[in-house]
Amino acid sequence: WIKPMKYVGIWWGMHIGTMTWSSGPKHGATTANTKRYIDFAAANGLGGVLVEGWNVGWDGDWIQNRNAFSFTRAYPDYDLAEVARYAHEKGVKLIVHNETSGGIQNYERQIDSAFALYHSLGLDAIKTGYVTDLTSEGHSHWGQYMVRHYRHVIEKAAQYGIMLDVHEPVHDTGERRTYPNMMSREGARGQEYNAWGGEGGNPPEHETILFFTRMLAGPMDFTPGIFDILIERGTGRPRRPEEPRVRTTLAKQLALYVVLYSPLQMAADLPENYEHQPAFQFIRDVPVEWDTTRVLAGKIGDYVVVARREKNSPSWCLGAITDEEARTFDIPLSFLTPGRKYVAEIYADGPGADWLTNPLPVAISQRPVDATSRLHLVLAPGGGQAIRIRPAR
Repeated sequence: WIKPMKYVGIWWGMHIGTMTWSSGPKHGATTANTKRYIDFAAANGLGGVLVEGWNVGWDGDWIQNRNAFSFTRAYPDYDLAEVARYAHEKGVKLIVHNETSGGIQNYERQIDSAFALYHSLGLDAIKTGYVTDLTSEGHSHWGQYMVRHYRHVIEKAAQYGIMLDVHEPVHDTGERRTYPNMMSREGARGQEYNAWGGEGGNPPEHETILFFTRMLAGPMDFTPGIFDILIERGTGRPRRPEEPRVRTTLAKQLALYVVLYSPLQMAADLPENYEHQPAFQFIRDVPVEWDTTRVLAGKIGDYVVVARREKNSPSWCLGAITDEEARTFDIPLSFLTPGRKYVAEIYADGPGADWLTNPLPVAISQRPVDATSRLHLVLAPGGGQAIRIRPAR
């Protein structure tokens, strides 16, 4: 039941204002909307669907009302058992969301009944959340009380056969070696800051720093893959440069699937933003499990070029990202198996691409390569390049 996967979710819409966690006319977690997401995941070979806002407790100030959360009772417009049945029928995992807002005793009181319910419905993946600095009991988010709590949840999840993706976590200390159901965690500024961050979102250098800092501690659920870079869907107009927005090119969003490792990787945008987008093919194809990594170039805060080989496969992927500076790289493919012929499927920044003024152009091409080839990478300001290298057919 421990299965790495890509997933989509009823999540980004809340951050950009097209849906709400709370009940009402824009409630995202409805049975009908969830089935739409499940259909999208099944049609595109994505393994899971995350649903936030399904459970009672989100109305009003959900951080102040932290003890109002029920982890078993759904809103009336969300039929958990029916959604679980439908997901299973479609071969998609339903990822159950448990936001605690720091109401730790409230969560621990319900954990056995909640996990038993999920297990009975065949649900084996949970995303937890802890949006608070202090718990109800007055403990620091990062103190010993919470370290013990996080470990307790991992052990309980293992007992019920459930994978965990923890947001607002504590530092990874290798628990996943003992508890392989501890799949991934947030633990740094992820994509969501680009929707509402007070200083406009993460700067273009952000992910080039994460690779050398946060990623040393283990997998990160950064949630890449936003295609509506200027977040037009929320208001019908593109966001201005000073407003919160994604500060990358579209090609860099693809490259993040290779640069930032996680055995659970989200295709974070709304499904409708992937329609008629040829670049979405890379998200369909990119693996989430690797057995070999080669860091080909890098400088903290400036750029990263990394190649990873798919687990139990001869295929590789290469991800290259830069900060606000345009950069070029000449990369030898000597890591490939000598004598074998490959095809490189290249997703590069298109003509005139620039994170600030023109983030959307992507140039997609293919070329034959082998271990003696060199690839010339051209990265736009705030840009990137994603390449899938598969054996020639």
